[in-house]
Amino acid sequence: PRPPPTEEPSHVQTFSAPSKPRLYYTRPPQRSELPLVQKRWPYILAFAALGVSGWAAFLLVAMNQERFSSSVVKQILQTARENEDLNTALGDAIRFEPTWYLNGDPWINGSINLPQGNVDLSFRLKGHRGDGTLYFTSIRKTKGEPFTPLRFRVICDDGKVINV
Repeated sequence: PRPPPTEEPSHVQTFSAPSKPRLYYTRPPQRSELPLVQKRWPYILAFAALGVSGWAAFLLVAMNQERFSSSVVKQILQTARENEDLNTALGDAIRFEPTWYLNGDPWINGSINLPQGNVDLSFRLKGHRGDGTLYFTSIRKTKGEPFTPLRFRVICDDGKVINV
């Protein structure tokens, strides 16, 4: 059984009206204005432009390296080295003219599109007597036929044109 109740009355608190909401704490006094936040979009735009420029430069260098290491370009240079008229005009040591921004490799202009049958190239040559620009264009009319050279010439810096 249960023990008998104690004689002390329990304290009951009653309210006559709803309570008034108040702050949990007092707000600290405002010291100064908030600092101005710098705009971020100029930095984002600058980094995006830098990224796209770097990507484009990488693609240009990679495509130039593809043209430079192509067997077509190697065969063109070998043919140019064996040509007697070019040896007379440019000298015996005919080679690509290096460029500083490609770390000594040449810049090859044009395109090599063997599946479609188009080769159109130009690049600088250098010999111990002079320099010049080699232009080579060749097409293949239908699949299975050999390429037909349309243009294979070197224009020397002194203005002399040599058809290879």
